[in-house]
Amino acid sequence: MTKIALGTSGEATQPDCIRALVVEFISTFLFVSASVAATVAAEKLAAGAMVGLIAVAVTQALFVAAVVPAAHISGGHLNPAVTLGLLAGGHITVVRSLLYWIDQLLASSAACFLVQYLSGGLRIPVHSLGSGVGHFQGVLWEIVLTFSLLFTVYGAIVDPNRGAVDGLGPTLTGFLVGANTIAGGAFTGASMNPARSFGPALISWNWTNHWVYWVGPLIGGGLCGLIYQNCFIVKSHVRISTEEGAY
Repeated sequence: MTKIALGTSGEATQPDCIRALVVEFISTFLFVSASVAATVAAEKLAAGAMVGLIAVAVTQALFVAAVVPAAHISGGHLNPAVTLGLLAGGHITVVRSLLYWIDQLLASSAACFLVQYLSGGLRIPVHSLGSGVGHFQGVLWEIVLTFSLLFTVYGAIVDPNRGAVDGLGPTLTGFLVGANTIAGGAFTGASMNPARSFGPALISWNWTNHWVYWVGPLIGGGLCGLIYQNCFIVKSHVRISTEEGAY
């Protein structure tokens, strides 16, 4: 079973941690700005629901594919659920995870304030449950969507034995984010990211069902991190002896 590293209080003042926090803030800020701006633009142009959903999906997919490699200093998490998933797998300390969470929420809030200002005060849409979708269904949707996101992150980026997909991790993750947005957008908005939901809720001061967008993604991300790290990542390779009597 993978051990979770606690870290130290002094970690926050280490140069590498400070650089990572700055990069994580910038990358999360840019991601939320692009995602929220695409949503606002779809409403402003009165695009059909499906057209608007596809526009957001494409924006998020392209952005993840482009920015995650650029944010390699911090790992380009952009998302508290991704951070928790990596924490569960022992890839980041508890202390740094908490710092990342604060960083991501501040970046999301700043991004939403900027988009509202640049759009002339247009409404910032919040994530909400679709018609007929209950709380439990919403949580399950977000668990499944976020689990699949972390499954891709682990399989295409984290796993040292990723084979043929080596180097394609961010692009494949971006595709997955786009596909999940189209698949789950009509039901929960397909957040998969508590920070992405937090900024719009804060600036709109609309917290209706907001807890769903924390509980679902965090369960999905943490669960996938535990399962993938402990069940699928091969930590060592022992060469099979070819000598006689090896058995």
